[in-house]
Amino acid sequence: MSVPEYSDENGFLHQDLAFPYRLLKPANAGGECLFLLHGSGVDETTMLPIGRQIAPHATLVAVRGRIPQEDGFRWFERITPTSFEQAGIRAETSAFAAFASEAAKRHGLDLARTTFLGYSNGANLVSSLMLLNPGLVRKAVLLRAMPVLADTPSADLSGTRVLIIAGAADQTYGPFALALVTLLHGRGAEVDARILASGHEIGDPDAAIVKQWLALAQV
Repeated sequence: MSVPEYSDENGFLHQDLAFPYRLLKPANAGGECLFLLHGSGVDETTMLPIGRQIAPHATLVAVRGRIPQEDGFRWFERITPTSFEQAGIRAETSAFAAFASEAAKRHGLDLARTTFLGYSNGANLVSSLMLLNPGLVRKAVLLRAMPVLADTPSADLSGTRVLIIAGAADQTYGPFALALVTLLHGRGAEVDARILASGHEIGDPDAAIVKQWLALAQV
């Protein structure tokens, strides 16, 4: 029995793999692809506007976290705003790694030309994905992120390019941004770190930086 797919103005919601997702491929799509991971308490549709804004010719894969929160979803459970359930992080990260590989195979996507872009809890999942599955992610954009793994593996992230954008007025995650930069750089990643005069929210200034960074990353 096949799992039904639902369609609205944001395209089909596919539910045939481990995570629900929407895949949008513009008519003039090139070979670039963005996996988009949302923040807490919302769903995958919230990331589509920034995805279209920064990469209008890329294939977008907007993925939904599996942990219910209020009227939306998240990627793994939290204990406090800045501490997280460790077994859940590892289980969901492992499931997402398998999902990304299967989605790429099914839709003919090149993970070597893919950027994983996450916001808040979604960015924390991406950073865990890099550390627990080195080599899977070649380019990552982390918006308002922090380190979440209590026991960080000694992964080799050489060849991985990372853009981290923190908010100067982000009182929850902002204080941990430098620790994340230090962690990823220490594992060999090429890290570009920026700070914006904003809080935890993201907007046009983030999109402009990401768009420019992606253009340079393709050179």
